[in-house]
Amino acid sequence: QVQLVESGGGSVQAGGSLRLSCAASRSFYRIVMGWYRQAPGKQRELVAVITSGGTTNYADSVKGRFTISRDNAKNTVYLQMNSLKSEDTAVYYCNARWGDGNSWGQGTQVTVSS
Repeated sequence: QVQLVESGGGSVQAGGSLRLSCAASRSFYRIVMGWYRQAPGKQRELVAVITSGGTTNYADSVKGRFTISRDNAKNTVYLQMNSLKSEDTAVYYCNARWGDGNSWGQGTQVTVSS
């Protein structure tokens, strides 16, 4: 099992930036890490994922604005969010996936005001 703790959420005006961090309780060298989000009244959706080798994938809505990265030495994954829009407002969740295992963080709120 892997425990995940997110940080870095907050409130920002449209056009601003935030960086989210997710610290894992143990080495996640062979684990796929991802960020998901859930807006009020909507289903949780994928934002970005990154493999242990550094391959990334993004939702179309965030391509060119968000960047996912990982520091395997620190067991931490990041989500740099630039040019934020009001529609990015949501609770953001960190996810770890390995074999048949799956863990979620508690979530961090991101609010973008226009």
